[in-house]
Amino acid sequence: MKLQITQNKLSKALSIASRIATPKAGLPILNNILLRTDKSSLTISSTNLEVAIIESIPAEISKPGSITIPAKLLAEFINNLPNKPITLEVIKGNLKITSDQYKSTINGIDSDDFPELPILDEEKVVSFIIPTDEFKEAITQTIVTGSNDTTRPALIGVYFNTFENDLFIAATDGYRLAERKFIENVADDIALIVPISSLQEVLRSLSEEITEIKILFDENQVKFQLNSIEITSKIIDSNFPNYRQLIPKTTDVNIILNTSEFLRVTKLSSLFARESGGSIIIETNSKDNNLIISSVASEVGENNSTISVDVDTDSKITLSSRFLIDALNHVSDSEIKFGFSGKLAPVVVKNSKIDNYTHIIMPLKS
Repeated sequence: MKLQITQNKLSKALSIASRIATPKAGLPILNNILLRTDKSSLTISSTNLEVAIIESIPAEISKPGSITIPAKLLAEFINNLPNKPITLEVIKGNLKITSDQYKSTINGIDSDDFPELPILDEEKVVSFIIPTDEFKEAITQTIVTGSNDTTRPALIGVYFNTFENDLFIAATDGYRLAERKFIENVADDIALIVPISSLQEVLRSLSEEITEIKILFDENQVKFQLNSIEITSKIIDSNFPNYRQLIPKTTDVNIILNTSEFLRVTKLSSLFARESGGSIIIETNSKDNNLIISSVASEVGENNSTISVDVDTDSKITLSSRFLIDALNHVSDSEIKFGFSGKLAPVVVKNSKIDNYTHIIMPLKS
């Protein structure tokens, strides 16, 4: 193999692919990146057996071939070279790198030892295209409520599911839940769980040049196409909770609140709530038409903030300030709908104008 390529494009591709290159017991090859030439491009691939990243970048190919090279070493070396053309050449199983006055040789491993890269079943593929900005907002709004408890596999993923002809995504850790309408008017029935870690890799791989994302599903895998980058992930084999039954259809208290103002007073209360595990008290007063957010720390002091609202019911609830701050940070409207029904029922946070996002928070025992 021999080729010439630009340092800038090669460095970007290697930095993305090297993130998932991690050796596993008995498989040191997973620490490597696979370099393989096409007619006019260099394909860079990496996998940890759960997710695979493949990117093709233009190159001047003098001699076709392939090799695997330690990911971190290659990525860091190329990143520190000047932005000038680089020549890559395989000589006796090693990679010779030449750029201007810089020369280096890195020991490689034969590409035949590299695991097979995933291929989707074309006969069973369902695909969608979504604008990048919508994808980023929707995924960010949902993964915030996901879990990192690997003993409950379903909760470390985002549930892609169709309901009444629309595709929704949802995530929960058992204490809170986020649901977002993802794509409208979907013909196929979908019910699968994508690992949060895989979606985070997709988010990290996005750039300004990528204006839309193509998503392809089969029964076992999902592929995200980001221009020249392909990220393929296994689907979690588990059953997601029947979460829709947890979303209250109605609530006794229903308030419209300015998002920024509510977030500010919640953050202020959270400063005094550290001793009590971050718990804050939210209370409505129908006589004075206000919402009171309070917290008490015996050694520090207490905090009490009031927001003027239109409310016709007196009620009180105790919440995790961190969970509420997360919810308020991820709504997209300047005003929110905030609803609850007493001390034990879930709290519902929704956008006021665009009804595409629902955030549920379970109350704390007061």
